[in-house]
Amino acid sequence: MTDKYCVIGNPIAHSKSPDIHAAFAAATGQDIAYERRLAPLDGFADTVRDLVAQGYRGANVTVPFKLEAAALATRLEERARLAGAVNTLRFDGSEIVGDNTDGPGLVADIVRNAGVPLAGKRILLLGAGGAARGVILPFLREKPEAIVIANRTRATADALVAHFADHVAYPGQIAACGFADIAGPFDVVVNATSASLSADLPPVPASAFRAGTLALDMMYGKEPTPFMVFAARHGATVRDGLGMLVEQAAEAFAVWRGVRPDTADVLAYMRAAS
Repeated sequence: MTDKYCVIGNPIAHSKSPDIHAAFAAATGQDIAYERRLAPLDGFADTVRDLVAQGYRGANVTVPFKLEAAALATRLEERARLAGAVNTLRFDGSEIVGDNTDGPGLVADIVRNAGVPLAGKRILLLGAGGAARGVILPFLREKPEAIVIANRTRATADALVAHFADHVAYPGQIAACGFADIAGPFDVVVNATSASLSADLPPVPASAFRAGTLALDMMYGKEPTPFMVFAARHGATVRDGLGMLVEQAAEAFAVWRGVRPDTADVLAYMRAAS
């Protein structure tokens, strides 16, 4: 019997996850079906329970449900527990197991696909929501010089700094600020806000960028996002979130199926198709 999976979000029509997982299944000989599932903004938990009742084996979770998914899970894997956010659910009998593959996916895309090592680098992370929470620990494990979390609400960013205080190599390795207090330039700037969903530019100053900065937007689309356009105008090398999407999907596939597919051909195919 074909095992069923899906990606849950709102909005969700733009998601490329079904194409990616279909390619992974074909490459690894796994018999799965994968679809998009639109959840009402106030109906995420009911949507997940319906999937469990219908015999689904798991689901990916995207904007804006990653924090809610963490609260709903009956058990959290360590990386999800530390992130406080979940992007991958595995249904195991009556258990809903929450995991987070966003951080490993982003690191893999930056280090392997973009060829940018993170050791000793200064990283600016824009946003302090579920997308940002999932990548902080994997970033710290790459031993950067500093991670600065900038957010509209400074207290939310401060809370993230405190949350990860036990995982820093030295005091000050991770810090918080408001958007108005960003002091660049940085080696890597990651847009983890939802601004690009509505074609908006997060209030990041031009001084955050310099020639050689990698500016990565977690969102992706046919056209560069306003963040990417702005960053490129100020000397940065820009990258969208498609590589991160493919890499985190490969990690999620491994969580569900026990095999991690190769990503190079799938990423090249998705680039050509976008």
